[in-house]
Amino acid sequence: MNKRLTPVTAALLAAFLLLSGCGKTETAPADGETDKLTVVATVFPAYDFARAVGGEAAEVSLLLPPGAESHSYEPTPADIMAVQQCDLFLYLGGESDTWVETILESVEPQGTTLRMIDCVDLLEEETVEGMKSHEDEHDHDEGLGLGEVVGYDEHVWTAPRNAAQITRAIGAEMEALDPSNAAFYAANAADYAGQIEALDREFADFFAGVADRTMVFGDRFPLRYFADEFDIPYYAAFPGCSTQTEPSAATIAFLTEKVREEGISTVWYIEVSNHLVADSIAEAAGAETAMFHSCHNVSADDLAAGATYISLMTNNLATLRQHMR
Repeated sequence: MNKRLTPVTAALLAAFLLLSGCGKTETAPADGETDKLTVVATVFPAYDFARAVGGEAAEVSLLLPPGAESHSYEPTPADIMAVQQCDLFLYLGGESDTWVETILESVEPQGTTLRMIDCVDLLEEETVEGMKSHEDEHDHDEGLGLGEVVGYDEHVWTAPRNAAQITRAIGAEMEALDPSNAAFYAANAADYAGQIEALDREFADFFAGVADRTMVFGDRFPLRYFADEFDIPYYAAFPGCSTQTEPSAATIAFLTEKVREEGISTVWYIEVSNHLVADSIAEAAGAETAMFHSCHNVSADDLAAGATYISLMTNNLATLRQHMR
């Protein structure tokens, strides 16, 4: 795992360390502040699970700005201070936030940390038939082979059963940190995890009645855990953690022909995408396009409207029902 920070992040961290003296900062609550449990999450799923568990007993904040791309995120000094001083810090632990590990080693957080990838069994990110980068066309080697491992897939929450497990793990951490509200956290965790598990059964029931579950994504594919849970064959332009935005001509041709050959009605794309590749494939193959929300992040409007993991995944199920029969 590469823990090197970008020059911008390194400069911010250096400035913060100079100001903070590289040590813990014990501060009394300011006027108007409460003694609520403070929780900071790097990505939306962890934020959503934590706020559902914490309710009014916890102050939960989201580090990644709404609509931002986690792979290019640069923390601010205020972000670094929030990580250091919160009671519970929730982060993914995957490739998209390797900057976190360096910050945690440098500022010595005062509270507890929990990595989402430690809460579930991990799957390896993989290349599937048709994936080939634009650069590979100009290389002398063959690039990644079919089924070759790229590393562990970090998008663990995309399988609802994993989301339920992570919710319970967050609940257990909150109970330990705030024993006076332990029963409250336990009840909330059980309730929210139960709702997710009920939704999980709805997905299972839906896919049980679908003759062909194959999905084609003209985009990155961050749904490895979702596909694994519901036994979904898939084709995509890139693996989930790819930073590429332009697939090779060979990839586009392969996906287009796959949609035509198998009579697939829909080409999918994910949120925070311009979906130009999906549009191009669909137009050439005579198919439709639709969005599947990976829940990695949400827009400012969605956040203000009260979007949750459950509401986003419920919308995904409704979209699947419209496009897969």
